[in-house]
Order: sequence, then C-alpha cells, then structure tokens
Amino acid sequence: MENRIERLEAELAMQDHTIEKLHDAIYDQQKKLDSLETQVQTLLSVVKEMKESLSSGDMPRDEPPPHYGR
Repeated sequence: MENRIERLEAELAMQDHTIEKLHDAIYDQQKKLDSLETQVQTLLSVVKEMKESLSSGDMPRDEPPPHYGR
C-alpha cells in the first residue's frame, strides 16, 4: 500500500510539473500573439494611410521615383 501511495505522489508531482510547463508555454504564446496583433494593427494603419495618400492625389503616380534619375 505504501509503495502505491508513493507512486501516485510521484505521478501527481510529475503532472503538476507538466501543467506548470504548459501554463508557461501558453503564457509565452499569448505574449507573442499580443505583440503580433499590435504589429498587424500598425501595418494596417500604415497601409490605410498610404492608400488614402494615393487616393487623394498627394503623390503623383506617373512620375518615376527620384532614385531613377533624370
């Protein structure tokens, strides 16, 4: 009986350790996901500004870029 209890305690400790590792992994993934969502929102904002700039005619479309030289 004592051996059986020790084995169950060892299994429980191993499961607790596994759960802690999984929790840490989920936490790290959530931090990365939050960062990626922020980056996507920033990129969407930049693209929207560029699109509005092109639509409003602020930037000429038919002229070559300055680095092409004339």
